[in-house]
Amino acid sequence: MSEWPSMKARRVLAALLRIGWIVKREASSHKVLAREGWIDTVFAFHDGEEIGPRMLARLAKRTGLRPEDL
Repeated sequence: MSEWPSMKARRVLAALLRIGWIVKREASSHKVLAREGWIDTVFAFHDGEEIGPRMLARLAKRTGLRPEDL
């Protein structure tokens, strides 16, 4: 069982912004996020879309997001 739950994209994006990521640029549902010391990451989800545990784990690896940040 994964330590990551399924979660709405809106909530995941809010958590990323809280831990220091900023939206560098935006086109439609694609947002390029930037944070000092990390490579830019594309967040390509609509607000109401559900993100599954596997995708959250992958996103966490690239962004430093932890389950307690959500």
